[in-house]
Amino acid sequence: MSMLKEFKEFAMRGNVIDLAVGVVIGGAFGKIVTSLVDQIIMPPIGMLTGGIDFSQMKWVLKPADNTDPAHKIAEVAIGYGTFINTLIQFLIIAFAIFLVVKAINKLSRKEEAAPAPPPADVVLLTEIRDLLKSQNPK
Repeated sequence: MSMLKEFKEFAMRGNVIDLAVGVVIGGAFGKIVTSLVDQIIMPPIGMLTGGIDFSQMKWVLKPADNTDPAHKIAEVAIGYGTFINTLIQFLIIAFAIFLVVKAINKLSRKEEAAPAPPPADVVLLTEIRDLLKSQNPK
């Protein structure tokens, strides 16, 4: 089998196509959630916390040095506010995925069948055992 033909078979499998569609939709969903968090959720939270803009919150480890134009040194900072925004985005995405998986499981869940009655020989042996026990109490 030629490598091109083998690659074509691999690429045209249902799982690969489903994965590609999932990645594209996931990327778009991620952008929606990012916008939701940055534009809708965080402003009221910032207002409740006294007008704090979480995306601008950071710990400056080394301030920028622009005194010498030939040797500008950029600021070194830990942007924990951006991390908080990203964490909220993750929680929203995780909750949305949880709801989708829960709905899919509910739709695909089949009625659990009642256990099948035991075979006739097992029933007969059980009855014999019970009779023997009742005639010979220990």
